[in-house]
Amino acid sequence: MGFEAIALGGYAMGAHLATSEPLLTLGDVAAQVRAVTLVTDLPVMVDAGAGWGEPLHVMHTVRTLEKAGAASVHVEDQIFPKRAHYHKGVERVISVDEMVAKVKAAVQARSDPDFVIVARTDAMRTDGYQAGIERARAYMAAGADMIMLFPNTEHETRRAPGDLPGVPLIYVNSEGNRAGRGIYSSAELEGWGWRVVYDAITVINVTARGVREALVRLRRDGSTGLDQAEMIEVRQFVEDVIGLGDLYLIEAATVEQDETPKAGK
Repeated sequence: MGFEAIALGGYAMGAHLATSEPLLTLGDVAAQVRAVTLVTDLPVMVDAGAGWGEPLHVMHTVRTLEKAGAASVHVEDQIFPKRAHYHKGVERVISVDEMVAKVKAAVQARSDPDFVIVARTDAMRTDGYQAGIERARAYMAAGADMIMLFPNTEHETRRAPGDLPGVPLIYVNSEGNRAGRGIYSSAELEGWGWRVVYDAITVINVTARGVREALVRLRRDGSTGLDQAEMIEVRQFVEDVIGLGDLYLIEAATVEQDETPKAGK
């Protein structure tokens, strides 16, 4: 589709497993990272939440996800264990010193110097814009490669890159959020000085909408009402993505080579 990188957000990974992000284990996340990196060469940035604990746990998290194939992780300055109330916009941030220790631990743990450590702060919601800016500076000084910020308003979103010169900033577009956080185009954000646009939830949202609409029609009308020519194209797209054609070639050259198809099989 032309994208340069993939993001695995915590909300999306939790929804994929029909649970909440705070209930995900490191093993759950590592398994999803391994599944995705098996089928793409694009770099994958992974939501590592609060790192599953203290600096020691953050080190283990970074090592585990790097081995699973991630190219980057972001660790946030929220409490651990993370609470479901986070999804309602109720943030609980730890102290600057605690988070600085986590950032340093993450940097120390990576084996590849190109593995990107992102420090995320939610302090703009809890303590105001300036607190978020100060935390961003502290986390960069601790060794973070990039900073993920959550400004409260469009004014703050426009202002932040200017207040953090030289700091690569990530903006998270979260479609459907009920906290009033702005959704902006990549062109707008680039023009304001943001370096990366992280789309956290679109794939989950549009998948859920499509499944719900199709199942409502199936239950109500007895059929999905989908255009079959379009479904042939979509199904072929799915098979191309999962590499089914390559599997056919391998079988044709091995186990299917001397098999004679039988009628009805």
